[in-house]
Amino acid sequence: MSDVPERWSQASVYPDMWADPDEDPRNNDGVSPDGELATLHDFLRNYRLTLQMKCEGLDPEKLTRRSVPPSTMSLLGLVRHLAEVERDWRNWILSGEPEPKLYGARDADFEGAVAEQALVDGAFADLAREQAATDAVLAEYPDLGARVGQDGIAVRELWVHRIEEYARHCGHADLLRECIDGRVGQ
Repeated sequence: MSDVPERWSQASVYPDMWADPDEDPRNNDGVSPDGELATLHDFLRNYRLTLQMKCEGLDPEKLTRRSVPPSTMSLLGLVRHLAEVERDWRNWILSGEPEPKLYGARDADFEGAVAEQALVDGAFADLAREQAATDAVLAEYPDLGARVGQDGIAVRELWVHRIEEYARHCGHADLLRECIDGRVGQ
């Protein structure tokens, strides 16, 4: 008997997809948005949904299952990490004292991801709150060429960097989820 789960998908139309196209909440209207800012919003929204989908239906033990030693990466660690980096991006934009780290020193977002339901609930609440707060700050800058923060970072760069961060970690989430229960998909 092997500890390796059998690969599976809920999709019936395309067996290598996470969900059938009619049931996928990402870009299901078939029309791409008009304009650069709307496109950036759409990509970020879809990657956020992807992360959420990869975590759905898992208990705290499975959400905290580590990838491969010595990595500390887990799905819950990714959720906590992305909450932390949302706060970091906001700190780059806003003047004044930066908000403190959510979870402590370096890698605490991953290392502190333990299988407790209250911690899981808190991490998802933290992520939603930090996403909303960063979205609200960036909404004040509809000009993607505007320079913000002490370092004069272009708003466009912040949007693209956020999308890149979520995209990279959604790739990690794909592999983590497949290792947990064999579920595959885009």
